[in-house]
Amino acid sequence: ESFKAWGQMDRVELPTGVASFPGEVLGAPRTWCDPVYNITHWTTMPRGGHFAAFEQPELFVEDLRAFFATVR
Repeated sequence: ESFKAWGQMDRVELPTGVASFPGEVLGAPRTWCDPVYNITHWTTMPRGGHFAAFEQPELFVEDLRAFFATVR
């Protein structure tokens, strides 16, 4: 009730980075994300889940740095 249906969202034009972890509780496929976000960085991670920053901190930070290096 408190949010718009996925297909009714306005497109976000800001550069967006996504780290897709295989153990995430509710992951969104890229085909759902591309129409809504300006995805400039997408990484499919080899391991990790919902608490990725705690579970795989090295992978998480490495990917954050890679994304933010592109938007400086």
